[in-house]
Amino acid sequence: MSIPTSRTEETATVTIDQLKCNGCGKCVTVCSDLGFEIINGKAARSEKPVFGCMACGQCMVVCPENAINVTGRCLTPDDLFPFTEPSVKPDYNSLLQLFQSRRSIRKFRDQPVSREVIDLILTAAQTAPMGVPPSDVNVVVLQGKEKVRQFSSDYCNLLDKNRWFVSGWFMALMTPFYDKRTIRFFKKFIRPIYDIYIGSMNKGIDQVTYDAPVAFYFYGTPYCDPADPIIAATYAMTAAESLGLGSCMLGAIHPFIQFGSGAKEFRDKYKIRFKSREGLVLIVGYPKVKYARGVKRTFANVDFF
Repeated sequence: MSIPTSRTEETATVTIDQLKCNGCGKCVTVCSDLGFEIINGKAARSEKPVFGCMACGQCMVVCPENAINVTGRCLTPDDLFPFTEPSVKPDYNSLLQLFQSRRSIRKFRDQPVSREVIDLILTAAQTAPMGVPPSDVNVVVLQGKEKVRQFSSDYCNLLDKNRWFVSGWFMALMTPFYDKRTIRFFKKFIRPIYDIYIGSMNKGIDQVTYDAPVAFYFYGTPYCDPADPIIAATYAMTAAESLGLGSCMLGAIHPFIQFGSGAKEFRDKYKIRFKSREGLVLIVGYPKVKYARGVKRTFANVDFF
């Protein structure tokens, strides 16, 4: 049996057209499952694969003779497509310029984002790599400022019901179990978030999603590699930027909708199917202001060995 996901537990079926196969061995080279071998000058399925075919599709897309078909685990040969311009890719400087020009946008023009543009963003995000195929990333799309604001309002109501989580008595109770960094994090970040989000919403100001015209919530499943929703959200962010939109990653929503009966009610309302170890909200829209220059960023450390 192949590695299970929320979408499937089956092992994909691989067929090889021996008449087309030229024995080049590229399928042997790319299969991380050790699922192929060359026998009598032709590709054949190995009798000792590591897990069984996970339907990554590497063998299909690398075969020069189109001799391999993979079916199962949400993949079929119909999912193959040719590269329209296989030799054309964005050069490094163009890509770097896109990355360097990106800012976290929290002020948007009162202009809707069309469904066509949203679909383009999702199409790009679906190309993101994943731990185990098929992707276990789920996406909730909130289209329109009113729906995004309602999401924020419901989230603030959830926080308000759980204020005990940042209360003085709870912090005193948990102090023996928390390290100094965690206590500092609660006092300097978590507690202020509660005050800012709830207080602003009570005044009619959305400081959660900033009245963005579109919000995406990327989350995984219990089977999901924790990095998968984060990577998919990053792909979506980059696609949005390439389409002339501004974007902002919001990490302070996901952790508070994972536990408790109130969080479950919130998830049910927005058809969030699973609790997830990691998740991100991405807001996008047309920026209200234009930036004249960028800011250089650095890592904490880069160590070469």
